[in-house]
Amino acid sequence: METLIKIGRTFFAIMLIGLAGQQIYYADFRPVLLPDWSSHIKGLNYTSYLVTVILLVTGVAIILNKKTREWALISGGMFLLLFLIGHVTYELIVDPYKAHLGVWSNALKETALAGGAFAVAGSLPVSPGSSGLILFLEKFIPYNRIFFALTMTLFGLDHFLYPEFVATLVPNWVPGHLFWCYFAGVALMLSGIAIILKIQLKTAALLLGLMIFLWLVMLHIPRAIVAPATDKGNELTSVFEALGFSGIAVLIAYERKRDKAE
Repeated sequence: METLIKIGRTFFAIMLIGLAGQQIYYADFRPVLLPDWSSHIKGLNYTSYLVTVILLVTGVAIILNKKTREWALISGGMFLLLFLIGHVTYELIVDPYKAHLGVWSNALKETALAGGAFAVAGSLPVSPGSSGLILFLEKFIPYNRIFFALTMTLFGLDHFLYPEFVATLVPNWVPGHLFWCYFAGVALMLSGIAIILKIQLKTAALLLGLMIFLWLVMLHIPRAIVAPATDKGNELTSVFEALGFSGIAVLIAYERKRDKAE
């Protein structure tokens, strides 16, 4: 169990470092972290370097197991803040298509990132002498599975709202694209609901993590190899996200056992 938890944390750390590397390369926010406000707020892209530093430090802290809990909590708080002041504000004020669930994909991913950060923090023992901001952020740890699972559930719903688009993502060598679109949608929705309601939580989370990891290998890595620079590296971003999300699912799967052990 402990080995899988460490793997889950490592996957999440690699995702953070990968996103940070892309932000350095493109000198701007990844869309999953902040939508494109460039035409509305000049110079906003420079603030991406502060976020990049937090991503890098948190990723390295997780890998080296140094101040991991504190930095995971700080990252979780940052993701929630970017979600609220960035994505929600943008969708409600700027995006004319805000009524369509599909345009909220990056916003939902950011809540999943927040859930992952809090799951990492929750997988570690409480740090002695914590105070102030850290104590406040610790209050979000019990909700990590809801942040993550709600995103997965709504992504599953997307498969039924936009089946024609989702079906195009299925590799050409796999027959029955539409079938797999709906199958994945059902799997995402059922696993998300099961995690939220704690119904066979471990099984649901592990199966979800396995499914996302298979997508990483069968879908996202091949697409990134073919077109790594498409849409400012969006395919490569998807590789990091899939790896990180599979790690989050593993952390959630074993969260309840750790709670009992403590």
